[in-house]
Amino acid sequence: MNMQMSIHTEEAVKSFKTIRDFIRWGYSLFNEHDLCYGHGTDNSWDEIIHLVYATLHFSPDSDQDLFDAVLLESEKKLISERIQLRIEKRIPVSYLTNQAWFCGLSFYVDERVIIPRSPMAELIEAEFSPWVELGKVTKILDLCTGSGCIAIACSANFPDAEVDAVDISPEALAVAKKNITKYHLEETVNLIQSDLFHNLPRKQYDVIISNPPYVPESVYNNLPEEYRHEPTLALTAGQDGLKAVDEILKKAGQYLSPHGILIVEVGELQALVEATYPTIPFTWLQFEHGEDGVFLLTAQELSDCQNN
Repeated sequence: MNMQMSIHTEEAVKSFKTIRDFIRWGYSLFNEHDLCYGHGTDNSWDEIIHLVYATLHFSPDSDQDLFDAVLLESEKKLISERIQLRIEKRIPVSYLTNQAWFCGLSFYVDERVIIPRSPMAELIEAEFSPWVELGKVTKILDLCTGSGCIAIACSANFPDAEVDAVDISPEALAVAKKNITKYHLEETVNLIQSDLFHNLPRKQYDVIISNPPYVPESVYNNLPEEYRHEPTLALTAGQDGLKAVDEILKKAGQYLSPHGILIVEVGELQALVEATYPTIPFTWLQFEHGEDGVFLLTAQELSDCQNN
């Protein structure tokens, strides 16, 4: 069946009336066309809810009683167009709506940054407990900040802390600046263009947190089309995926306060990280929601490793 012919947008706009109609229709189409999910949802139902809610400027927890609300003609057209683009172009929903959620906060995103989806949101919302003392966190470093979601979420949970948000990409930093301005955090979240630590002044941070690129090039070449819309620079890190992680492990200790911690996401590379650095005593964090693959090291542990 021709994909384009199976998406009858004009018929949908003419025939359908309610939000429920479009959710049902989109859900059927997403199931029919075997999409890939992994940018904030993991199934077709959550995906169509995300698309419709974001298009109508609903929050994710909006009451489902709204399903029977009647849509305007313009709203029906926009939802239909976005459903069509999601299927035909395999564009992730967050790029279609320019919205993603992280730590209960809404962020502007576009194809200059990866879409927020890190399990570290749970850790930030828990204020890094039990790994830090709340009153002792005064400086936080977010390496590879992208949209700025981690830096902004850290600032929201540690309002008295100074947060440095670092990225190599000026395009990504422009998106982060947009989000920082949205939350009026210009005085507390500082943007720095740098390839990891290269342009950073020597500071002592209480928390260094990073979701760096860690996808091996061979794996990237076989990813579903949805991931090709994200910036390659933010995903890939050499043949084995460890290029950025290796530099972080070598240099982070120089930037941590004596009671500081390092938190890094490596996703599916957890086993490779353990095998590559067998003498480093990683603590692998567990999350109620989301995947694993996030390690934590204390400043003392990093220091011990570098001295051995």
